[in-house]
Amino acid sequence: MSYTTHPEVKPEVTGFFDEATNTISYVVKDPASNSVAIVDSVMDIDYAAGRISYHAADELIGFVKGNGYKLEWLIETHVHADHLSAAPYIQSKLGGKLGIGRNITVVQETFGKVFNEGTEFQRDGSQFDRLFDDGDTYKIGELECLAIHTPGHTPACMTHVMGDAAFVGDTLFMPDGGSARADFPGGDAGVLYDSIQKVLALPDETRLFMCHDYGPNGREIKWETTVAEEKAHNIHVGGGKTKEEFVKFRTERDAQLDMPRLIIPSLQVNMRAGELPPKDDDGKTFLKVPINAL
Repeated sequence: MSYTTHPEVKPEVTGFFDEATNTISYVVKDPASNSVAIVDSVMDIDYAAGRISYHAADELIGFVKGNGYKLEWLIETHVHADHLSAAPYIQSKLGGKLGIGRNITVVQETFGKVFNEGTEFQRDGSQFDRLFDDGDTYKIGELECLAIHTPGHTPACMTHVMGDAAFVGDTLFMPDGGSARADFPGGDAGVLYDSIQKVLALPDETRLFMCHDYGPNGREIKWETTVAEEKAHNIHVGGGKTKEEFVKFRTERDAQLDMPRLIIPSLQVNMRAGELPPKDDDGKTFLKVPINAL
């Protein structure tokens, strides 16, 4: 599929780094209005204590309110396995529509089984306001945005192109960080390589914004690069590396990785669009720990 982009339009992008999860959330502003989107918000969790809080989300809310912006979209690039989404909390304070890739249904079906969810857990994506298909467009004010299906890390991964800015989720990291793992249920290294090529086919000057950065080799945290930089210098796919080379490396590398620290709470919450599991008869909320299932 060929995609129509608008690299002449340059939205204002403000990143917010969450140190606890190495996640970057973004407020993206339409240059022609006060309309904004929030991409990949974070809900705080003290996992050991079982406590949820909203410090990171409140920072985003304060920024939007303080600047007199209107929130139109809450975008999830994918079902995150390393942090919890704060989208419903932000939506309750600021409004806006919540969107994710249509293959959220695949993720819900997979992890609905892993976590032994009952029939009350809907596996049709109805927890979200919009399910994006490959090539779908939507608007933030006057800014036309494009959703590109970029699976491989998860089946539901999407890259969102907003003017000259693209939000790649976990499809790519900074050039010295490479790419995301592809060994989660539904992941596929070969599919991830093909998805990365979709991103690298965007105009060279396209600004790419990462969902995570870990400061490889002790460098300072960064989250913005360009298509040209990734094509030339990405340590996993840059410089013309072949699909076969990538799949071999990615498969061997993934076999050495531990599960993310927050994968169990993250998946249970994020497959519900950021909502906690329903309360029991005593009004208490619990997360499940599946044994030998991940």
